[in-house]
Amino acid sequence: MLEADSASLSARADTILGIHRPQTPTHIRFVRAEIWLRVALPALLTAFLVCLATVEAMHLNTQRQDAIRHAATDIEALTRLVAASLAPGGDETEARDRLATLLPASLLPAGRQVFVTGADDIIVASVPPWSGGRTAIGQIGDVQALTILRERAGVMAVTLSDGSAALAALSSLPGGRGQIAVLQPLASVTAAWTVQTRNHAILLGAAALVIIGTGIAYVLQTRRAYAVDRVCEQIKQRLDTALGRGRCGLWDWDIPRGRIYWSDSMYALLGYRREREFISFGDVNALVHPDDGDLYSLARHLAASQSTVDHEFRIRSAAGVWLWMRMRAEIVPDTVVGGRHLVGIALDVTEQRTLAELNATADMRLRDAVEAISEAFVLWDTGNRLVLCNSKFRDLHALSPEDAVPGRRYAEIMGHGVLPPIRREMRELEHSGATARTFEAELTDGRWLQISERRTKDGGYVSVGTDITSLKRHQEQLVESERELIATVKDLKRSRRTLELQTQQLADLAERYLDQKAQAESANQAKSEFLANMSHELRTPLNAIMGFAELMETGVYGVLGSPRYTAYCRDIRASGDYLLSVIDDILSMSRIEAHRVRLVRREIALPEAIEAALKLVAEPARAKALSIHVDLVEDLTLLADDRALHQILLNLVQNAVKFTPEGDGRIIVKARPSGDCVNIFIEDSGIGIPKAALRRLGAPFQQVETNLTRTYPGSGLGLAIARSMAELHGGSLRLRSQEGLGTIVLVRLPAPTPERLRDAAFEASHEMIASLQAEMTPRQGARELALN
Repeated sequence: MLEADSASLSARADTILGIHRPQTPTHIRFVRAEIWLRVALPALLTAFLVCLATVEAMHLNTQRQDAIRHAATDIEALTRLVAASLAPGGDETEARDRLATLLPASLLPAGRQVFVTGADDIIVASVPPWSGGRTAIGQIGDVQALTILRERAGVMAVTLSDGSAALAALSSLPGGRGQIAVLQPLASVTAAWTVQTRNHAILLGAAALVIIGTGIAYVLQTRRAYAVDRVCEQIKQRLDTALGRGRCGLWDWDIPRGRIYWSDSMYALLGYRREREFISFGDVNALVHPDDGDLYSLARHLAASQSTVDHEFRIRSAAGVWLWMRMRAEIVPDTVVGGRHLVGIALDVTEQRTLAELNATADMRLRDAVEAISEAFVLWDTGNRLVLCNSKFRDLHALSPEDAVPGRRYAEIMGHGVLPPIRREMRELEHSGATARTFEAELTDGRWLQISERRTKDGGYVSVGTDITSLKRHQEQLVESERELIATVKDLKRSRRTLELQTQQLADLAERYLDQKAQAESANQAKSEFLANMSHELRTPLNAIMGFAELMETGVYGVLGSPRYTAYCRDIRASGDYLLSVIDDILSMSRIEAHRVRLVRREIALPEAIEAALKLVAEPARAKALSIHVDLVEDLTLLADDRALHQILLNLVQNAVKFTPEGDGRIIVKARPSGDCVNIFIEDSGIGIPKAALRRLGAPFQQVETNLTRTYPGSGLGLAIARSMAELHGGSLRLRSQEGLGTIVLVRLPAPTPERLRDAAFEASHEMIASLQAEMTPRQGARELALN
C-alpha cells in the first residue's frame, strides 16, 4: 500500500516547477506525518474493529453467565421455599391444591416447571400440570449426583430426556415423604440474551461496514494522491531531462514577491547546488555580468508593458566562468494567489558565441594567411563578384585597395587594372567539362607564372598565380642531372654482373654442402649397418657360451667337481643373457635407424598380447613381491605388427618391474578405446623420473642415471625402441612421472577400422610379392648360370 520512496516523493512534490504549495505549520506537520498516517490509520481502524468485537463478545458472554446465575439462584430459592411451605401429611389431591395455591402458573417464568414427588419418586403434583412420565427421574434424566445430594447439590445443568439442556434443583420434603424438583430449560433462560446478542451483532456489523468503507476510501484516496505526486514528479523529471539535454533551464520569476524559481537543469547548467526552492531577486542579480545590464531595469520595463522578453546576458557559474545565456520568457498571470510571473527558459548560447568569435577569428586569420602567401590569390563568387584577394594580385594587375573592393564585378575591377605583358603561354590539354585548368606564362621581364583556376562548389572560382621562375631554372638543372643519372645506371649494371658471379659462387658452395651432408648420412647408415653386423657376429659365439654354460650348470655330462663351478656357470649364463638382451636391443635400434623394419599389420587381440608380455616378467615381479593389475575393456583389438607390439609391451613392463623397488609396489596395465585409437596405460609406483630428465628420455642410449651413479643395469634402448615402434605404427608414446611417486607411460596405437584393415591387407600383399621376387631372383640367376 505504501512504497519506500513516498516520503521523499511527497517532499519533492511541494514545489513542482515553481508552483508552490501552502507551507503552514499544520500542513508541514501533516506532510511529515503523512507516511505514518497512511500505515497507521488503516491499522488503527482494524485494531479498533478487533477490540470492539472482542469487548462486545466478552460483554455478551458476561450477560449470559449473569442470566444463568440469576436463574439458578431463583430456582434454588424457589425449591427451598416450596419444600418448606408444604405441610407434612395430606394426600395427593391436597398437595396438588396447596401447590397450585402457592405457585400459580401465571407467576412462573416461561418454561419453568415444579414437580412434587412421593417417596417412590412418583409425581404427585406439578405446576404447570404435567401430562408426561410418571417419575421425576424420567423427566430430569438419570443424574446420579443430583438424585444423591439433592439440596446439597444446589442447581445443576442437566440434559433432559429429550436431549435439551436445562437447569434443575432437588429438595427433600420434611419427614422424608418425597421431594420437590424444579426444572427450567436453558433456552428460556437465555432467550432475552439471544435477542440482545442478535441486536448487538447487527449494530456491530453496521459499524464495521462503515469503518471498513471509510478505511477503503482513505486508502484509495491516499493511493490516488500518491499517484498524482508520482505523475507530477515524473513530469518534473522529464522536463528537467529535456531541458538538461537541450542545455537550457526553466525560469519562473514571481515579480510581486521578488523570488525566482530555477529548474534542476538550470542548477546543473551553472554548477550550483539547490539549497532552497526559491532564489531571491538580489541573489540572481548579483550573478549577472554588470556590462549586460541588470534585472532591475528589466523588471521596470516589464512593469510598464506586457511584452515578451528575448535578452542575452552573461551569468557567473559555480566555477567562476561567465556563461552567455539567452532568456526567452513571457508574462503569465497567477490565478491562484494573484500577481504576474515571468515564465520562460534560459538557453546556454556560450558555444554559439564562442563559435561566432572563432569564425570571426578564423576569417581574420584566413585573410592574413592569404595576404602572407607568395602567390597572387583571388576568389570570385557565382555572380563573378570579388570575394577576396591579396596584395600580390593587386600588384600583378596594378590595382589600388580602393579598386579591389569585395562585392565589385570582374569587369569593373579589371577595367581599372593592367594585364601583365606575356611573351609566351604554355597550356595543357583540357577535356570538355573540366572544372579546373592550369597554364604557364612567361612575362617579358623573364619571370614565369603558373596560373591555376578552379571552380568552387558554390559556382564561383578561385585563381592562384605562382611565380615558378626558380622552378624553371631547377628544371634545367634536372636535365643535366638526368644525364648524370644515365651514367650512374651504366655503373650499376656493371655492379649487377659482379653480383651475379658472386651468386654463382654461393650456389657452388651450397652444392658442396649438400654433398657433404649426403656423405654424413651415408656414414651414419654405415654405422647402423656396422652395429647390426657386429650384433649378429656377437650373437653366434654368445649362443655357444650360453649353451655350454647351461650344460655345465646342469651337469649333463657329469659333475664338475666343485660347487663353485656351478655358481660360476650360472653367472656366465646370466651375464650371457644380459649381454644377449643388450645386443638384441642394439640390433633392433640399428634396424629401426636403417629403416629396415617392415611391419605386417593385422588385427590383434590386446588382452592376449598383454598376457604374453606379462608371462615373461612374472618371475622377476614375483621375486620383488610386486603386484600386477590388468584393467582392460572386453573385446579390445589393435591394428599392429605382432612382434613389434610384443616388443613395445615387453620393454615397458620390464622397465616398470625394473624401476619399482621391492616390497609392496604395484604395476597397473590399463587400456581404453579413444576414438579411432586405443590408449594403453602402464603405471608403476617406482622411483619416478626427475622432471629435468623427461625431455631426453626416449632417445637412444639415454638413461636417467649417470655412469657413476647407476644402480639399474640396461642399455637404455628399451624406451627408445618402444617409442620408435609406436611411431612406426602411426601412434605415439608419452611419459608422465614424478620423482618418488611413480611413472605413467601412455602408448597410443591405431584401432582396426575398415579402411585401415583394407590398407593393411594391401601392404601385406605387396610385402609378399616383394619377398617372392627377392627369392626368385637368386634362383633365376643360378639357373641362367647353369644353362650357360
